Amino acid sequence: MNSLYIWGAIFVLALVVEVATAGLATIWFAGGALVAFILRVLEVPLIWQVLAFVVISLLLLAFTRPMAVKYLNRKTEKTNVLDKIIGRSALVTEEINNILATGKVVVDGMPWTARSSEEEQIIPVGTEVTVEQLMGVKCIVKPLGNLVENKGGES
Repeated sequence: MNSLYIWGAIFVLALVVEVATAGLATIWFAGGALVAFILRVLEVPLIWQVLAFVVISLLLLAFTRPMAVKYLNRKTEKTNVLDKIIGRSALVTEEINNILATGKVVVDGMPWTARSSEEEQIIPVGTEVTVEQLMGVKCIVKPLGNLVENKGGES
């Protein structure tokens, strides 16, 4: 089979896959196939066409992909909840008592297990708190306002 058709097919196939995936997966090989196609039109021997395809594809991949990825992914937004939750306010839905290992809060509509940043501090239901950090799947929180602490279980 004529290598002109092979390089043309590789070029078209690489472009079709690129359009279908939109992830910069095969555009580099389309560039290599285009160079090889041009070399075939100029009647350069097959070995040089193959070598050009491999070298051009690898050069394009190595030198342009990092820049393309950098510029194409500029508008990505962090989707990791952990990055967004620290510093947010939350509402206590179950009394937070570190000694009894109890406490729950709701942050942005999502329930979380919670502990107080102060070891002996008890935070009652309905208190607004700020998420200071995460430890595993627990929010470490601090009350927003002044809180009357109930350390001894008195009513």
